[in-house]
Amino acid sequence: MTANRNRWLVGTVLTLALAAFLSLSLLPILGSNDNRRAGSTPDASPPADPAAMQAELEAQARGYELVLEREPENQTALQGLVDTRIQLGDINGVVGPLEKLVELNPGVPDYAVLLAQTKQQLGDLEGAAQTYRQVLDQQPGNMNALQGLTVLLVQQERPQAAIGLLQDTLRTADRLEAEGGAAGIDVTSVKLLLAQVHVEVNRPDQAIALYDETIEAAPEDFRPVLAKALVLQDQGDVDTSQALFAQATALAPAQFKDQIELMSTQGQAVPEGSDGGAGLVEPAPAPAE
Repeated sequence: MTANRNRWLVGTVLTLALAAFLSLSLLPILGSNDNRRAGSTPDASPPADPAAMQAELEAQARGYELVLEREPENQTALQGLVDTRIQLGDINGVVGPLEKLVELNPGVPDYAVLLAQTKQQLGDLEGAAQTYRQVLDQQPGNMNALQGLTVLLVQQERPQAAIGLLQDTLRTADRLEAEGGAAGIDVTSVKLLLAQVHVEVNRPDQAIALYDETIEAAPEDFRPVLAKALVLQDQGDVDTSQALFAQATALAPAQFKDQIELMSTQGQAVPEGSDGGAGLVEPAPAPAE
């Protein structure tokens, strides 16, 4: 179970690193910039007493609720309420304000993805899948939604459905390219995610074939090189995997080099105690952890 989880964590790094997408861990951002206008004081030192901190968060939540009673569409208060309820561990209480934010911002898919994650954590898998699909209907290349729905399907032990979803996305990209339109689909990231599903269901040969295809198409991208190294490492091919780890380290931006080196030396997907992109993979918003 841990190995599978670690592989999904690495899959997120491979899929989303270097891409111009917002992290799914948006909730701290949502509340941070505008809290002052809603009446909170985020720059103040937090109380050392856990009970006092709890009371302060509850007071903040109540303050946002009072604002929303007067101004139901006040987005600063909605964002603050979401953030505060996450800190309080009140995941059920996040759904309402997130649904309102989705309604008020139909062109901002990140709110919908967060809503889908929240529903998934609460066990509303049908609601989560429907929300992910609504995002993908509008933006078939939205990697946050595509990643979220893929993970949901795999967790439901429906890997073939996940594979079908990703293959359909690649066909959509081909069709849009043939029509001369802007596909808006990161084909490399979709292929990496598809390969990750093959790894999850113990089809390493198919995963490696996809990695090789992606390496040929994007030789400067460290992600498929790293992914192939991890698969070969699992198969016991130490020499080849170490050569690929070195290649991935050379290609990767500075912020990923240390992590790749740890992967190569420790023989694990994500170093123990590191974030490793976990907030991007979990079906619920990362700040709830």
